[in-house]
Formats: sequence, structure tokens, C-alpha cells
Amino acid sequence: VQLQASGGGLVQAGGSLRLSCTTSGNIVNVYEMGWYRQAPGKQRELVAAAYVGGVTNYADSVKGRFTISRDNAKNTVYLQMNGLKPEDTAVYYCYIRRTEWGTNYWGQGTQVTVSS
Repeated sequence: VQLQASGGGLVQAGGSLRLSCTTSGNIVNVYEMGWYRQAPGKQRELVAAAYVGGVTNYADSVKGRFTISRDNAKNTVYLQMNGLKPEDTAVYYCYIRRTEWGTNYWGQGTQVTVSS
């Protein structure tokens, strides 16, 4: 499984970015797709996840600002990030998990930098 992430960059506080992650395979029945992030000196943390059937889950720190969505026709998961804050600065990694108890497959990471 290959995942290609894109969309990171430098943005001012309050701005927006949209991350994309396209997979090499069909995602219709993929159990879970989403995004983690890792800031310097911190552990990787879950940002958002989208489950088969439409359920989503967000870290408390991004609720109301970030929106995750899946486009099965394009084998792509998106993360729309609005109201960005300097503390959102991190490398963002997309992942997929084909089954509930399966292994996560990871993309290469994309840098998001939010200036104050």
C-alpha cells in the first residue's frame, strides 16, 4: 500500500490549508483513514480519523476547526484545516488501516508551519 500526502506549507495564524492523501488502492471498504501529527520534541498524536460508514473522530484541540473527509472515487482522504494556530505546527502523516485490527500504513509526512 502506498500513500502520497500533499498540501502542507507555511501559513499565518488564522489561515487555512487542505491536506490530501491519495492511496494506491481502493478505499471503499477501508476501515479507517486519517491523520496524525508530530511536533518537534512531542509524541505523534491522532488529529482526525474517518471510519467506514461515515463516522469521524477528532482530537479535542482541533474540533470545530478541522474537517476530515474521504473521497472513495479518488481513493483520497482530505483534512481541511481552518483557523490554524501556531500550535498546529507539525509534520502531518496520513495513514490507512484496512481492517479494525489491521496494521497502519503510513504516508511520508507533510510539513505544516503556522506563523504567529
